[in-house]
Amino acid sequence: MSVVIPVYNSGKYIDPCIESLLQQTLPADEFEVLFIDDGSTDDTPARLEKLAAEYPHFRVKTIPNSGWPGKPRNIGVAEARGEYVQFVDHDDHLGRDALRRMYAMGHRNGSDIVIGKVASDFRGVPHGIFRTDREKCTLETAPLHDSLTAHKMFRTDFLRDNKIAYPEGRRRLEDQLYMMQAYFPAETVSILGSYTCYYYSKRDDGNNSGSTRIVPSGYYGNLREVLEVVGTRTEPGAFQDRLLRRFYRVEMLGRLSEPAVLGYDAAFLDEMVDAVRPLATGFMGDGVHEGLGAVNRLRSTLLRDDDRQGLVKLARQAATVKSAARLEDIAWQPGGLLTVTLSARLTVGKDKAPLALLRSDDRILLHPALTADPLPDGERPDADLPDAGLPTGEPLDVTGEIKAFKAEVALRDRETAVEWPCPVTFTAAAEDLGDGRCQVILRGTAQLPADAFRDRGPLPRGFWDVWVTVRGLGLVRKVRLGADRHARVDAAVRPALLGSPARPVIPYFTHPHSNLTLDVGRRGKKLGRALAAHPVLRMPGRSAELRLGVFAPDPATATTAELVLSSDSGAGHFLPVGLRPVLGRFHLALPARAPGVPAGSWQLGVRLDGAKGPELPLCDVTVTENGRLRPDDSVPYADRGEIRAMIVRRRRTALRNGLRTLGGPLVRRLPPAARKRVRRLAAKLGG
Repeated sequence: MSVVIPVYNSGKYIDPCIESLLQQTLPADEFEVLFIDDGSTDDTPARLEKLAAEYPHFRVKTIPNSGWPGKPRNIGVAEARGEYVQFVDHDDHLGRDALRRMYAMGHRNGSDIVIGKVASDFRGVPHGIFRTDREKCTLETAPLHDSLTAHKMFRTDFLRDNKIAYPEGRRRLEDQLYMMQAYFPAETVSILGSYTCYYYSKRDDGNNSGSTRIVPSGYYGNLREVLEVVGTRTEPGAFQDRLLRRFYRVEMLGRLSEPAVLGYDAAFLDEMVDAVRPLATGFMGDGVHEGLGAVNRLRSTLLRDDDRQGLVKLARQAATVKSAARLEDIAWQPGGLLTVTLSARLTVGKDKAPLALLRSDDRILLHPALTADPLPDGERPDADLPDAGLPTGEPLDVTGEIKAFKAEVALRDRETAVEWPCPVTFTAAAEDLGDGRCQVILRGTAQLPADAFRDRGPLPRGFWDVWVTVRGLGLVRKVRLGADRHARVDAAVRPALLGSPARPVIPYFTHPHSNLTLDVGRRGKKLGRALAAHPVLRMPGRSAELRLGVFAPDPATATTAELVLSSDSGAGHFLPVGLRPVLGRFHLALPARAPGVPAGSWQLGVRLDGAKGPELPLCDVTVTENGRLRPDDSVPYADRGEIRAMIVRRRRTALRNGLRTLGGPLVRRLPPAARKRVRRLAAKLGG
């Protein structure tokens, strides 16, 4: 394995990269690091030479300044000794286990390219491609064209045999050209979506790659080369249209959309349109156009008609379109998943009015107000607005796009920008607003794997924010979840102890924006404080057993805490105590005796966050002369009927799961009529 890193006047920004390479779990004798210095004028070469002298698997090669990463990368591939080459930029860094995992995946599949999951705190990331691991895929079977940066692992002989090389010198879109030249001949591409391999990091000096303003003629001249690769390597048809549509939507229409186009002066807008239109007319046929979402189809029509002010007008109005999400309910599930029930929609304007569509017989049309200039504050779109702004002279039919509306839910680490998609189930429906108008509402649930994602391991300690993405009509809008919520939600939010060993996961609403976040591993929140709003209950029976408000999954791991007996005089005594999971909560059994504690009245509390953590008050207790501990009657008892109902529900759930596990394979072999009878019987037994 060879890691190729072009460097130029790196300064402090290379530190995380170097540190991540030194911390790799792949043994140092199984990979090399090639720093290709592009004629740095600072102390970068001397620093790298010192590293190479200290670490035998580091090498440095200095070349005359070429001004761009292309030539250093080509030299790196030529110099590489490894079976695979991984490109890394000097101001980015790798996950600790990235090289080992990526190499293992590539080696077992004979992959030509391995794409590792990426995270970024400043640039867009194609999260969809990383939803799952893919051992083997190609450009035809997976949306690889959504990932066009070169920070991937390539089989070295694959690059050499196919003569895949970077264009050298200053230019734009060199990664896209390189990747499209690589994707077409690649017979096996693997995607590692279950581990974050690569981190793009925002520089505080603003000098990240690609951050400078484009020169339209040069940029789109370079894009033409990419489109020509697609055109020469594919036949006209759906596959070619799908590839071209990505470039049309992102590099072309995307730069004539909000917010970018709203910042152009008239001269630069003319430069942009003059550069984009020849590519649109030359490469983007009707098949590409018709596959766009409604708003981008409208944008495409405006571009085809050379309506430059129409593009600005549409962008100005589309910039007022946001997404909104309402949290309807929240509940822990026995397996440790946090289920959220929510609704989501697109809104328009500062007052977040519904994005209205028009009903016309059995059709649903794009409201013409979407292309009108934004209304003054407080005014609402009029259903009878004329079709001004709709270039076709007829409202745009979006009936077929209603079912294509989607909502996605993700957990995002606030500090590292790592994002994990959550399992969701949503339905989209057009609901009436009156006056012939309607809006699309998405309703459903999401499962937040608060402790561990399937095949991805436990969530790292940190603040995990809940984000909702709404997709529809060619628009993509993201919003935090929680600020708009049903009144019942606050009482339902409770902390949990998950995993083995047990660690806290504390859902809370941020201040001042009141959005839902999960604190995993006591990043900033404490169990003691989070439980203050949840009553402590005493279990029926002779023993003094308290039911705490902290959720316990099934199965759960018992853990320990510390009882605190304190008095008005400030004296304190501490007793270890166990916490055991019972019916979805952790229970605390008070000891019968308090050895060493003087007789008298005491305030009893428990520390759940260690010796320095906050104390959760429980009740007043009396310690008798012979050391017996007796709680007072201030703690309310748990309802016996509710406890019995929980026991019944748990037993039925266990029975259903058992029947499904043991009987499922046998039932599937039965004739259809017999299968129905057995399933009806199982439903009766399972309640």
